[in-house]
Amino acid sequence: MKIGENTFVTLSYILKVAGKVEDRSPEGQPLRFPYGVGFLLPRFEENIAGLSRGDKFAFTLTPAQGYGELSPDAVVELPLDVFMVGGKIEDGLLEVGNHIPMSTQDGQSLMGVVKAVGANSATLDFNHPMAGKTLDFSGEIEDVRATTAEDLAPLTGGGCGCNCGGCHDCNDHDCHGCS
Repeated sequence: MKIGENTFVTLSYILKVAGKVEDRSPEGQPLRFPYGVGFLLPRFEENIAGLSRGDKFAFTLTPAQGYGELSPDAVVELPLDVFMVGGKIEDGLLEVGNHIPMSTQDGQSLMGVVKAVGANSATLDFNHPMAGKTLDFSGEIEDVRATTAEDLAPLTGGGCGCNCGGCHDCNDHDCHGCS
């Protein structure tokens, strides 16, 4: 079977940036994902399309094809009171290099890296850690099979993977009338 629509892929990979290994699938723990549902970078998926079990791959993604260019607008100075809980800032929280989970006013989760701390504010960088970097991927396809409803369940919030929200037993995938 070849990687394409409605397939579930298992692969091992190594990611290098400027010749240095930045990430890899742990030994014996390959990456498993339904193809084409946005689990991976779109260009990554394009580069493995049509491959089969046992095929090796190697390709490079430019910053624009990966996590984008570095954006100066993603480096933000925030008042210290943003970090206060119960009127104080947790000891050790605002140290240069720390990763701090934050959220926007509309609830979107972001990870910021502390770049500087002043008397009244802290500067955080919300660029993706791989932004601005050329990504060199290599690896091997370990398995390709048809995607099942169970594979999609974590993505849909439902127990059956057919977007019913798990509101009733739909082993027959008859989710009409689900509210």
